[in-house]
Amino acid sequence: MQKNYLLAGASSAIAQTLLRLLQADGHRVIGLSTKDLSGAGYDEYHQVADYGKSSLPAMSQPLDGLVYFPGTINLKPVNRFSEEEFLQDFRINALGAAAVVQQYLQNLKNAAAPSSVVFISTVAVSQGMNFHSSVSMAKGAVEGLTRALAAELAPSIRVNAVAPSLTASPLADRLINSPEKLDASNKRHPLRRIGQPDDVAQAIHFLLSEQSAWMTGAVLPVDGGMASVRML
Repeated sequence: MQKNYLLAGASSAIAQTLLRLLQADGHRVIGLSTKDLSGAGYDEYHQVADYGKSSLPAMSQPLDGLVYFPGTINLKPVNRFSEEEFLQDFRINALGAAAVVQQYLQNLKNAAAPSSVVFISTVAVSQGMNFHSSVSMAKGAVEGLTRALAAELAPSIRVNAVAPSLTASPLADRLINSPEKLDASNKRHPLRRIGQPDDVAQAIHFLLSEQSAWMTGAVLPVDGGMASVRML
């Protein structure tokens, strides 16, 4: 049966990989992005100014799944962050996620079977990492939102998250844009490589599918072993 999925932050590398997976299953995929998505292959797309509730278009169709991709990688010593930079990271990562769920909550409730929401966290929430104070704080809020909404919206809507480590994407390019940087990043992971968009997209695809029908409130590590493995 064809289902409807909404991807917010639909221009990201992981979102576009997930788009192909969902369309291969025969589903209809709607994209939201602050960028122009014409030619990206979405069945329907909307360009928005931001992810505040007032900027989000109304939709009439039921939604079987929603994924919120927007995020930031703003890394520097804590004393160099301005209050506005902290707030901007929080707005993009956490407040936007809450606003998108608010806007499309009834669409999710109108799905024929329990629908699924997936948020994107980071391994830096569970592992203290230097220079990650802003993104860790914002994504920590995303994990709290995941669990709170999982409780509030059960049993009609499942809410889970994935927590990737460094993944090859335009957002992360400055961290891996030389052979030396890439080699150092690969070596930090027990599986000796950074993530690829398909690694994360496949995990999200699982959380959207009926294969994860008995999962809610979970944060799934997709991190090459970084959160749980220590190589001795």
